[in-house]
Amino acid sequence: MKMNDLNLCGDELNQLSIILQDWVPKEASIIIATGEDYIFTLLSKQHSNLKIQNMIKEESVAAKVLKTKIKSEFVDNSIFGEPYLTIGYPISIDRKDAALIIVLPSSPIEKREPYQFLTGKNDEDWTPVPIDQIFYIESLQKRTWFYTNSEQYKSNITLKELQTRLPNCFIRIHRSYILNIYFIKKITKDIASNFVIVLKNNVELPVSQSYISELKKILEF
Repeated sequence: MKMNDLNLCGDELNQLSIILQDWVPKEASIIIATGEDYIFTLLSKQHSNLKIQNMIKEESVAAKVLKTKIKSEFVDNSIFGEPYLTIGYPISIDRKDAALIIVLPSSPIEKREPYQFLTGKNDEDWTPVPIDQIFYIESLQKRTWFYTNSEQYKSNITLKELQTRLPNCFIRIHRSYILNIYFIKKITKDIASNFVIVLKNNVELPVSQSYISELKKILEF
């Protein structure tokens, strides 16, 4: 399918061109999704031997973008049946919600088992901490910290890397925070009506506006 087949108006084409010029590497693939289908594909040489799925799956980047209307980025294995780092942008085509999907030009990301523990540094000592004891993880001043009920540890793993291998009970609520839902005491609002999560050790964490929809979906409230 060619871009002209989409019958894009000037504003829509301009919107796409800005994103493409700024973000898309030469070897990346471009996909457009709307409704329940992928309606346009422009595959790079690296992805040309892969077969794209016809239907949009619920766990895909496309589905998340279409539902939340916000940019989404994570490892998606539902498009080609292999895990690739994928970025989705909300756009509009013929006044209909759509998603512009960029599949980055990297090798398929190896499927690995979720972490059973994280090894962190406390003072001068390194300690392996079982994953089910970790309350939350924080990115602070370009370093990663994770916290148990009474201890804090420094890690060499970034939040972005952690997201690909943490169990499903860990969710991102902010660009700086990932938390373990089993340690949530309550979800409340501050004086500005922003969501705040209070953990069982009474630590309070803010919820970024861009993560509220995903939080509500996972916790069903």
